[in-house]
Amino acid sequence: MHYIRSMPALPFRTLAPWLRASFGRPIHRVALDAGSTCPNRDGSKGFGGCVYCDVEGSGTGALRDGVDLGHQLETGLARIQRRQRAGDPPLGAIAYFQSYTNTYVSTQRLVQTLDVVRPFLSRGIVAVSLATRPDCLPEEALDALSALGEHVPIWVELGLEVADDQRLIDIGRMHTVAEFFEAVERVHARGFLSVGHAILGLPGDGREGARATAQALAQAGCSGVKVHHLMVLKRTQLAARWKRGEVEVLEPETYVDWLADFVERLHPDQVLHRITGDAPLENRLAPHWQVHKSAVRELLSQELQARGTHQGSRVAPGVLPPPPLVLPKNLHHPQP
Repeated sequence: MHYIRSMPALPFRTLAPWLRASFGRPIHRVALDAGSTCPNRDGSKGFGGCVYCDVEGSGTGALRDGVDLGHQLETGLARIQRRQRAGDPPLGAIAYFQSYTNTYVSTQRLVQTLDVVRPFLSRGIVAVSLATRPDCLPEEALDALSALGEHVPIWVELGLEVADDQRLIDIGRMHTVAEFFEAVERVHARGFLSVGHAILGLPGDGREGARATAQALAQAGCSGVKVHHLMVLKRTQLAARWKRGEVEVLEPETYVDWLADFVERLHPDQVLHRITGDAPLENRLAPHWQVHKSAVRELLSQELQARGTHQGSRVAPGVLPPPPLVLPKNLHHPQP
């Protein structure tokens, strides 16, 4: 299978090789917008969202543009199929419900949303990933996910961002570290994988904070980890603070240094789904790095090699590996 190219082993575990090993072929994500909202926007816990979150909830905004979910999936799968090369195995896709808090809806609405995916399970969908908050995960939502999980692996993405309750209040998250741990435990009890999110360089959270957040994600046993540097986006609460000179952002060298600390404290079996962030230049106030996001991986590798360390070198004693991917017994077998 010539699509697997030989390359030097990295001192940390990345997503693409893990996906190929798990599913036997290259896998791509189809980002979906289900039109959800958030308790930090509708007044349940606050208004305006987390301080760094823009009005599209770090998503596509597709549904608000009138693009229904079925069409989003059709378009996304067609885009992936155009990458297909002669002789390669059929490409697979993850249906990724990205925007806002996807379980912060009625059970009926969530079931209807997930039902849109079902007709596509035989057309290349190999997993369903759903982003939400640790304090917005009722048992009824887990029941709905379990019903779909009989046919396809389910991943639940949970935002921790920072392992400090006071910082979580300061940035408008309005949940606790304990709620994150409890949510991860409940996700795992259902047989789902969990993916924890972290942001390095948040206001008031320095290098030691980055280390503590990695330790928390390792202790929680998240199968996957997404981490990126703080970005100041337009139409956010953070933007006004940055314009007043109250917020500093990390330079690439500092971020890579802290990121190396972070990766050293993860469990070696955790998969890094993302190690840097990106946002369109027209939406971003800061930072404006000259380093492309693809270069961050190489810089991180060089930093760890210079230190003589690797992912997991400084993981806390007694931290257990995350649960493995278990394919459902009723798994649909996607067709080419």
